[in-house]
Amino acid sequence: MILTRIIRNMILIFLLYTVILTFQFFIFRLALPDPTVIYLREGIPPEIREEIKRSFGLDKPLYIQYLLYITNFFRGDMGVSFLYKTPVSEIIIDRLANTLVLVIPAIVTAYILGRIIGSYMAFHRGSILEKILVSILSVINSLPLFWISMLSILLFSIYLGILPLGGMRTPPYEARNFFEKIFSIDFLYHWILPYVNMTLFALATPAFLMRSSMITALEEDFVTALNAIGYPAKKIMNEVSRYSIIPLITQMGVSLGLSFAGSVAFETVFSWPGIGRELVIALNNLDYPLAQGVFAVMSLAIITINSIVDILYAYLDPRTRRSQ
Repeated sequence: MILTRIIRNMILIFLLYTVILTFQFFIFRLALPDPTVIYLREGIPPEIREEIKRSFGLDKPLYIQYLLYITNFFRGDMGVSFLYKTPVSEIIIDRLANTLVLVIPAIVTAYILGRIIGSYMAFHRGSILEKILVSILSVINSLPLFWISMLSILLFSIYLGILPLGGMRTPPYEARNFFEKIFSIDFLYHWILPYVNMTLFALATPAFLMRSSMITALEEDFVTALNAIGYPAKKIMNEVSRYSIIPLITQMGVSLGLSFAGSVAFETVFSWPGIGRELVIALNNLDYPLAQGVFAVMSLAIITINSIVDILYAYLDPRTRRSQ
């Protein structure tokens, strides 16, 4: 049954992804201005502009450009960036790695803390501390991520001066490889503030989900039976916590996928050289190939992660398999 679901999801991913690629291709080409305008200056003759268009492949009819784009994309060729004059795939690999070293630790930390806090709130429902935690998490969850980030920069970077304003490393630096770039005190110095901000912003969802799931689980018959036979309260809490963790695991995948979309504003505020900030740079410079490549990778990440979550949920909860 799970194998059937995997095959079905792979087919759906391919079809949906093709539709998304088609949609974003025409959106970028029809909604944005001619990218050659940023290379033109007053007095440049029209033939130079046509030569620039030919060099970018923009002189061909739109349907030919689309067919070339789709064919090359599924062969692993995303084109060459207008801005950087380098293959889009190389730029995306570097920026995606920068995003992942920030997003994955933050989401994992948020869900570990969220499980602990949510379990406490559920087991101590109605207490003063539970009400305080609910209020604090509600406030954090209601505030825009970019606004929280700007306040933290204002406090820790400008007023206190203990953390950098942004970026990933203190320039100038030359790293021979990715691991040399991130395994250093200077990297951690720049990483800590955006990491804490993203962790706090993502914390409310798992905490409230765990609280809600455990409150529901505490009303199950097996909990009543355990209480009736005098089972220790601490062990009951552990059993209920394990029983309630399935929705948390699946929601973690969803949050990880959505974090790619949220990284656009977040990375821009912190000047973090990730894939979200690169999308903003590409759009500002009318760099079609790079913008399309970034959007395609972000879309694929979200679709794939949600598909994995669907399969994982069926594996973790056999009741969903029996209902298929």
